[in-house]
Order: sequence, then C-alpha cells, then structure tokens
Amino acid sequence: MKAYGKIDWAFAAGRIPFLTHGREPEMTSHDKIAVLNLSGEEAVLEICIFYEDEAPKVYEVKLRPRRLKKIRFNDLIDPEAIRMERNFSCFVKSNVPVVIQYSRMNTGSGTNAEMTTMGYPVDE
Repeated sequence: MKAYGKIDWAFAAGRIPFLTHGREPEMTSHDKIAVLNLSGEEAVLEICIFYEDEAPKVYEVKLRPRRLKKIRFNDLIDPEAIRMERNFSCFVKSNVPVVIQYSRMNTGSGTNAEMTTMGYPVDE
C-alpha cells in the first residue's frame, strides 16, 4: 500500500480546558490528534509543543504500520505535562508520511462542544 500523507504537520491553536463535566476519561476536556499511518513502517512522531513564553517541549510517540492512533495532549507527560488553560501550538514530524487530524472536546460548561480541523501539511 502506498504511504499517503506528509512528514511535517503544524497546528496553530491548542488549549486544553481545565474544567470537565461527565464520565472520565470519555468526557474529560481535551485536545488530541488522530494519526493515520498507511505505510508499512513504524511511524516515529516527534510532537513539539510551543508556548508563548517558554522554550518548546518535545514528545516522542510511536505508531505501528497501517494503524490509527489517537493521542490526547492531556496524556503527554514526558518531558512534562502539557499545561492546562494555556495557549499552545504544535508541530509534528514523522519519519514516514502520515495523515493527522486535530480535535478538541470542551465539556467544562456542562454541555459538550467538539471541534475538529485538519492540520497544515508542510511541504518541504
């Protein structure tokens, strides 16, 4: 199967809401990416998180060949947990082409709000 997607992806507007209503973990407010690896190789993702007032943090996540993985930013804790209620952006670099979609669930008001968007695939 052909490896569709891009190596580099950028997402400009992240923010994990602190407040949550409903069952955990299903209804926990979060930002996440869904990554599709159509290649025959393991994808090694470097997720670089940028804040307005400090140096970027880099997280590594692996994804098996021909698989989907949903990665909640709330679950990224090494080298440190993503900051809640702070604006951030992220840049994802993969060793193989992948397709990435970004989404956010905000359950803080007691009603559910979810949005999703494609990232910006960066051409080399």
